[in-house]
Amino acid sequence: MKIVINAFSARVGGGKTYLTNLLSELPADPDLEIHLFAQPDLPFPADSRIRRIATAWPVTNPLLRTFWERFALPGYLRRVKADVLFCPGGVVATRAPEGCRTATMFRNMLPFDPAARGRLGWSLQRLRNHILRPVALRSMAHADLTIFISDYARRVVEQLTHIPNPVTIPHGVAPAFRTFDRDVPRPAGAGGGEYLLYVSRFDVYKHHHEVVEAYAALPASVRADIRLLFAGETESREYERVHSLVESLGLQRQVIFLGPIPYGELPGFYRHAKAVLFASSCENCPNILLEALGAGRPLLSSDVMPMPEFGGPGIAYFSPFASSSIRDTLERVLTEPDFAAAAAKAAAERSLAYDWHDTASATWAHLRALGSGRAQISVAEPSDGL
Repeated sequence: MKIVINAFSARVGGGKTYLTNLLSELPADPDLEIHLFAQPDLPFPADSRIRRIATAWPVTNPLLRTFWERFALPGYLRRVKADVLFCPGGVVATRAPEGCRTATMFRNMLPFDPAARGRLGWSLQRLRNHILRPVALRSMAHADLTIFISDYARRVVEQLTHIPNPVTIPHGVAPAFRTFDRDVPRPAGAGGGEYLLYVSRFDVYKHHHEVVEAYAALPASVRADIRLLFAGETESREYERVHSLVESLGLQRQVIFLGPIPYGELPGFYRHAKAVLFASSCENCPNILLEALGAGRPLLSSDVMPMPEFGGPGIAYFSPFASSSIRDTLERVLTEPDFAAAAAKAAAERSLAYDWHDTASATWAHLRALGSGRAQISVAEPSDGL
């Protein structure tokens, strides 16, 4: 069976994490062939069944990539007699030839969250997500298989259009991040002393600004000996706004911006944190939250769905829109040892429900069933292309 994966949209973050783990867990099928179109820096295992394919012209520009998907990729699918075209980025811009099924994923919640989009202001990012919404809906409505990564996201989409063959397969927790029952070295970048940790790129719906306000509002005696560490990309206007707030509050020595952290160092940062925060109000399947669960540290999370779907009832929640709510929850974790211990225990136990092996096994099973014609598909009208 030949499965062609168009992964050019997986440039950073969760998309790369997903593909790396998926390709590391191929089923034991010697007849399986994976033809991979992906960015050059995407890591994947040395397996003779995986072939990285280069395009004849650059596809880094979205318009050029769409042109390639529309006019060049169908010819490749015909030449190799592909059984499945898998587009995990959420958009299928390719009319697959006869005999080739299409599969996609719903990954990006932002186009479907009016409140989060409104916080972006008038920007290219907001315009892009406005355009992406109908394109993604059309792709899912015409795909032979749509993989959802949260029940919450599936409910949102199914209220907007008919999805012929949906399945929910959440992401997993990699073994490297499940550290609650073992020792891992403390990263040098964490410095000395205790710290709170928030891992995320800077964007308005990630609520770094409210987190800083909450930290600043803690009693001085509570935050005197504990720093707030932010790990994540800082190339954004929101980072500048948060950085200015820290300076205006005189907290430069207590609030530390680490920038991007090498992925392999993140488990140590999670494991040695006094507590971990995750304040986003717009997610589909929050990989950062799942990774933080595995550390077994007190986890404070946004109460906006789908975070409670993944965090379960035992961790600590707050409203990300109100710094007072973040402050109250944070103060309780830092001053009530029993509450903090219960939240840490709940996080560790919850992490056991998510495993990349299970995610990959279910994904490959559905893709192979689709390619062999065993999937139960209610076929929609064929797409005219995008």
